[in-house]
Formats: sequence, structure tokens, C-alpha cells
Amino acid sequence: MRIDLHTHSLVSDGTDTPAELVYTAARAGLDVVALTDHDTTAGWAAATEALPPGLTLVPGAELSCVSEHDGERGVSVHLLAYLFDPDSPAIIEEQRRLRDARRRRLRAIAARMADDGLPVDPEEILGLLPPDSPAGRPHLAQALVRAGLVSTVDQAFAEYLGNGHGYLVPRQDTPVGDAIRMIAAAGGVTVFAHPFARSRGRVVSADTIAELAEQGLTGLEVDHPNHDERTRAELRGLARELNLVQTGSSDYHGTNKTTPIGAETTDPEAFEALVAKASGAQLAVG
Repeated sequence: MRIDLHTHSLVSDGTDTPAELVYTAARAGLDVVALTDHDTTAGWAAATEALPPGLTLVPGAELSCVSEHDGERGVSVHLLAYLFDPDSPAIIEEQRRLRDARRRRLRAIAARMADDGLPVDPEEILGLLPPDSPAGRPHLAQALVRAGLVSTVDQAFAEYLGNGHGYLVPRQDTPVGDAIRMIAAAGGVTVFAHPFARSRGRVVSADTIAELAEQGLTGLEVDHPNHDERTRAELRGLARELNLVQTGSSDYHGTNKTTPIGAETTDPEAFEALVAKASGAQLAVG
């Protein structure tokens, strides 16, 4: 049984439609795939409607959070949330707040880039996105690719949108403890995405993860393209110590990243443990 619990469609920053994503998952031989677009559930219905026979869809989202633990204030945390009630008023309101904040941030970054003569038009970029889609730097990166300034999204981040280029604007993300409690109250479970992906920037400590486990965190994404073998071993030991479920996922983004869907997978017993801990939404089965 092949299970990939972290993928993105163009509803956030992937390139496949939700329907294309589930077709891609089926063609890759997956039995289970999670749709985890950033801060939105807007792709769930389309993915469910297009679900090929034999494929199970796990409805989810990747939540943009921030660590507020002493000594780590301002560290970005991505939280994978699964099987929660999308109609929870708290979740609806927080997703709306995050979408609005992300769109304001995109406009502010685009203004800085335009001042330097770069061909980015925030209204054009936002006009290409679905109404419920959050906006972010990957969409600016795609605009730079379309303009011919760079050939790939990764090159856009390396040359323009990464740290140290003067275009970054702070985000207004959800405190990670609040997000864990919000998802649990909506019947869902949470997994810390790529927790020790140090190539992405600052990461939280093992002590902070232990505190989050006490607050209800369900699992750790151990097997991820941004984790080397030493990091994976470190995370496996931490997960065992804290009794957290260990998952593996590709973090698939279509052509925006080179990692194919299903490149990393979750053990079936770990997946069953996640489902057993959730009391909210049901799986969609093709």
C-alpha cells in the first residue's frame, strides 16, 4: 500500500488542478493521497468528484504557523492538518484571515519588486488564482518565470525571493499551539511538516516539539525530500520518544518542484494510527 500525505494543487502553489492531482496520484500507483493546499480547503470538492476508482483521498491542509516559544519567536512552522471539519467556524475565520493577510503581503512584495523595475503586476497574479486561494511568493516566482527573468521557481527564490534580497515582508501566521488546538477541536489530527528541514531556514528545537506533543500534536513528517538520512534518524528517535506518528510524504507541487508524487511514502500502520486518532471528516474513497 503506497500512501503520500503531503501534496499541493494550483488552489495553493502547485501546478495541477485538484482533479489532475488525483489522476497523477493514481497513475503513480498510489493507494492513498492527501490534498494539503496551503491554508485552504477549496480543492477538496473537485478532488473528491474526480477521484479515480481504487484511490483514497485524505482531505487536509498545510497551515502556516509560527513558533512563539522562548528563544524561537518568529520561527516558521508548517502544520499538516487532516480529517478535520472544514465547516468549523474557527477554521473558516482563520483561513479567511490568512488569505487576506497573504494577499496584502503579495501586493507589498510586488510593490518593492516593481520599484526595482521587475515585471510583476500583483493584480494580474491574483487574477490568475481561484477566489479562495491563498497567495504567496511561489506565485511571484511563477510570474518571474513567465516574464523570462528566470527559468525555474527555484531560481526565482535563489535570485530574487529568498532571504537577503530585500523583498521579504513579514507574515502574520497562526501560533502553532493555537492551530493544533483548533484542528483537534474540529475533529482532526496534526503532523509537523518537514520539522528539521534546515535548508529552508531556522527550525524549532526538539524541546519545542516535545511541548507541542503535550499540546496535542499527533505526528512528525520524518521522510521528506528536505531531510537527509541523519535528520531522519534524529526525527525517528524523537517520534518514538514522544509517541508521535511518523509519516513520509513527497510535498508534491507539480512542475513547481522536481520531486515526483509518491517519492516519499507513509507506512500503512502509521496511516491507520492517524485515522484512528481523528474524529472529524471521513475519507473519500474512489
